[in-house]
Amino acid sequence: MAEMDTSSGGGHKKGPGVKKPTKKSTRVDLTPMVDLGFLLITFFVFTTTMQQPTAMKMAVPKDNQDNKTEVKQSGAMTILLGKGDQVYYYYGQLTNPTEQFKATNFTKIRAEILNKKKSTPPGDLMIVIKPNEDATFKNVVDIFDEMTINDVKGGHFALDKITPDENKLVHVTEQSNGIK
Repeated sequence: MAEMDTSSGGGHKKGPGVKKPTKKSTRVDLTPMVDLGFLLITFFVFTTTMQQPTAMKMAVPKDNQDNKTEVKQSGAMTILLGKGDQVYYYYGQLTNPTEQFKATNFTKIRAEILNKKKSTPPGDLMIVIKPNEDATFKNVVDIFDEMTINDVKGGHFALDKITPDENKLVHVTEQSNGIK
């Protein structure tokens, strides 16, 4: 408990022979303050709401071959992920690999996505992401981040399996570029 005694012991006498009263020190008991601190910490811990986890919305193609999503070739862009943080892409359907198939990296793919988004009507845009067996999970997350950064809405990009022809093309390009 807090105690404070400032009494001088009676009337105020002045003069020679009168002793000055000794001042007593102030003593403050901090035990209730510690209790109050722990009560406040406990209150805030129990009443604070944690941040809710957010998940990225993504359209995943159906395995049902009868229920395919039709996409205009003019609005399609396919991004293939390989090893060594390499990114490969082509527009539309891959008919002429030597002219259509291009290699880049994560720093330059943003410009390609933005160019495709600007040159395509909003309803026609569809970006298909296909990682191969050498792509890392970080690469997949990074390309999804690029979709978010470039404001590609959910439903306009999807994750799909890479075809054997595309996979072979990625491996040949990696070998010719010296990526190990």
